[in-house]
Amino acid sequence: ALFPSPIILPYVDHEQAKAAGLGEEGDPFTYAVNYISMLEHVGTHVDAPIHFGPNGDTIDNCPLEWFRGTAVCLDLTHIPDLGDIDVADLEAAADKAGVEIDGQIVLMNTGLHNRHWPEKSACTSNPGLTAAATHWLADKGSKVHGVEGPSTDKAGTKGFPSHRVCRDRGLVHYEWLCNLEQLVGKAEFQFTGYPLKWVNGTGSPCRAIAEVG
Repeated sequence: ALFPSPIILPYVDHEQAKAAGLGEEGDPFTYAVNYISMLEHVGTHVDAPIHFGPNGDTIDNCPLEWFRGTAVCLDLTHIPDLGDIDVADLEAAADKAGVEIDGQIVLMNTGLHNRHWPEKSACTSNPGLTAAATHWLADKGSKVHGVEGPSTDKAGTKGFPSHRVCRDRGLVHYEWLCNLEQLVGKAEFQFTGYPLKWVNGTGSPCRAIAEVG
């Protein structure tokens, strides 16, 4: 089942706030506040280790260093909907990008967003990393990776091979990234995607930013 969309409602608007009588004569002060209800894993977000397993760290206990650093973006647009991203695909994409994976944050552009957004098929068509490919990232020292779409595992999976490797190897990943096509061919760049410090959070929405020199 799809995760429910966020609920964003006006809690107080400027017209309602007039009743509080704030400010000064001739210069009244009003304010607006929205109410938000949402899951942690909707929209662009990062998964905390506890999302994968009961003994993992919550998002508020994850080092901030995990969420910033040198990154690369691999072109994997040849992977079809519901396809597998395997080791050979990552190796070929890294060669094409002219980079050696050695501890960077690895982002993966599959073209899913451009093919499907804003249709619900964006939630049911994403390709996924194999267990071997996720191990390959860990072996290359990449603690963090990120994908388009709702999961690093392809839609419809019951095995969740990538998530299980992340659990076992201590990796974290971003999901629902977009605009990654703008980073293909840029070699290395700086990526930042800080989570909110939810107490006991299993993940967090974030504003993901790439700084290309």
